Amino acid sequence: MFTMDRRDFIKTTGAAALAGASSPLLPAHAASPDLIKNENALPGASFQLTRMMPENAKSYRTSLIEGYCSRQSVKAGEKIDFIVSTNPVAAFTIDLFRMGYYGGAGARLMTTLGPFAGQQQPVPEMGENRLRECQWQACTTLTIPADWPSGVYLGRLTTVPDKGTAGEEPYWQSYLIFIVTDDRPADILFQCSDNTWQAYNRWPVNESLYTDPRAAHAPGVSVSFDRPYGKYSQILDNPLSMGSGEFLLWEYPLCYWLEKEGYDVTYGSNSDNLDPANLARVKTMISVGHDEYWDLRQYQNVKQAIDKGLNILWLSANDVYMVTPFNSNAHGQPNRRLTRETCFGEFREEEKEAYSKVLGPFENPGPDEREIIGARTVVPFNGGGDWSCALPDHWLFEGTGMKKGDSIPGLVGWEFHGDPDTQRAGLEVVAEGHVWAGGIRRGQYAATVFEGPKGNIIFNASTIFWSQGLSSPPGHMIPWSHYSRPHGPDQRVQRMTANALKRALK
Repeated sequence: MFTMDRRDFIKTTGAAALAGASSPLLPAHAASPDLIKNENALPGASFQLTRMMPENAKSYRTSLIEGYCSRQSVKAGEKIDFIVSTNPVAAFTIDLFRMGYYGGAGARLMTTLGPFAGQQQPVPEMGENRLRECQWQACTTLTIPADWPSGVYLGRLTTVPDKGTAGEEPYWQSYLIFIVTDDRPADILFQCSDNTWQAYNRWPVNESLYTDPRAAHAPGVSVSFDRPYGKYSQILDNPLSMGSGEFLLWEYPLCYWLEKEGYDVTYGSNSDNLDPANLARVKTMISVGHDEYWDLRQYQNVKQAIDKGLNILWLSANDVYMVTPFNSNAHGQPNRRLTRETCFGEFREEEKEAYSKVLGPFENPGPDEREIIGARTVVPFNGGGDWSCALPDHWLFEGTGMKKGDSIPGLVGWEFHGDPDTQRAGLEVVAEGHVWAGGIRRGQYAATVFEGPKGNIIFNASTIFWSQGLSSPPGHMIPWSHYSRPHGPDQRVQRMTANALKRALK
């Protein structure tokens, strides 16, 4: 592990203390309903990358500067390692931002670490189950300050050009990402879909859960969190998201909107829901974006939490689709590997036939995801369409002005849920219609609501694109897929989300 000299140590610890000086210290287990509102009254800062260069036009990585964290999530008082490689070797700094609203800036600069001496770290060989797992040295270890609120944190890595070199040289940047979580009671748990971020991560060459030559959904393939996030690899080319997983693309608009509206929200990773206590402390869990890959223990804990009264808002799609148990890494650190094992729910015969060359075969499927969602992923797996009101008198549509058949253009995509669990008593299909895969192949989606045994609600919005209708924060790009696209913030989507939260938090 590299260490800082005395001047760098003073600079780093001093900046950390200064950054947190204006936030009051809070007991770790205390309810703090105004925490997020007060946090967002603090000055914001620009977090975006300015200079980033991939290896080449087809590459998913930038070796100029790239890094990852030793943990998916961390609590105040706990330690996290930042692990960085530079090629060519260059000094670098790490600006740490908490993502939120902050008067429209979208982030707050918490501290700047470094400069650190860089080093080129080796690309790992491919191991068993096509695993690429780095054994890199950390550049520094940070103890999370007690006054850093739960949230999604981006580290902006920036090289420092050698001033002794003749002529001016450019600096280069990328991100790393981690989540600060906590134990406090809160209204809302924002569950990041970081298992899915990692499942699609192709760093360093082309190693995701989808690149096995046997099949795109082959069982027995593994990925590791011990590697940088490469450039996002689906439906949207956004090089300036390098290193941030899928957060900036699908999840950040919800984060920005929730914090703008002052909701009492806390954040966590998929792995945090391996502990049922993480769900017991909140009134509502929100799944956001693309939440495809789950450990069976996550499913069991969420199902039990629903039975105990937890509200769930599935502002997402293709959820709970593949069973991917967590495993330890080479050093025995738990929950740092994912391995695709099987699917949730039995595939229908038409699905097996349509996707025989890319699916499985999967043995011993897990439980039907409709038990906790209300609907499920169906063939065709993806497409684009309009989100159309089916039950205008439902409480979800209060104040939207929507009538039956009224649509929000392009809001459904690029994946969705259908085949609602019509055998469940009281399940309501609140929106339904068609999607078009490739612009020509028709599919059917269904957004649903049902009540749990304690009068709690489970709302399935049935689209990865739902958060696109909430906000368009700095650095965000509207996606395009299957010749269809959402149109950005829409007052009807905002009102429906507020209605669902009002119902869940009453």
